[in-house]
Amino acid sequence: MSIIMVTGGVRSGKSAFAEQLAGENGTSVLYIATGVNTDIEMEERIALHRARRPEAWGLLETPLDIVGPAGEYENYETVLFDCVSTWITNQLLAVPEEEWRAEVHTRNIIAQADAWLERLRTYKGCAIIVSSETGLGGVAMSRLGRWFQDVLGTVNQRIATQADEVYAVLSGIPLCLKGERR
Repeated sequence: MSIIMVTGGVRSGKSAFAEQLAGENGTSVLYIATGVNTDIEMEERIALHRARRPEAWGLLETPLDIVGPAGEYENYETVLFDCVSTWITNQLLAVPEEEWRAEVHTRNIIAQADAWLERLRTYKGCAIIVSSETGLGGVAMSRLGRWFQDVLGTVNQRIATQADEVYAVLSGIPLCLKGERR
């Protein structure tokens, strides 16, 4: 069992690099997608990801529940989860605006991420986790944006701590931050 984290900015090439790692790692891959088709632009992003994936890969679309579907992993050598930042966005947008930044919701999201990481520790294959890096820009201008940065930053740190390998992708170039470069 191993956990590989791939992080980077939007359009940095992190998903393509994670897909490359997944293809090199095993013959059976389960792609876990968290994106939700909310408009034409998001539809195009999802289509781009679909077009890059081999048809033989399994697909599990789960925008909200990452803890429950872990049992489905066992039939695959590699699980590619794309992506944590989108999953957190989905979680935050499910909270009514008047409850944004309520500590109970923050704790709940972090607890779900921790439970999911615990399940990944029992998975016998390789888990590749994609997430956007939130720590390179300024502080967000909106309350929701700041909440997103706080939660994602915390979850990313927890994943990186558990991961055997961590890569940052900048301008399409993967940099190994932790572990041995494959």
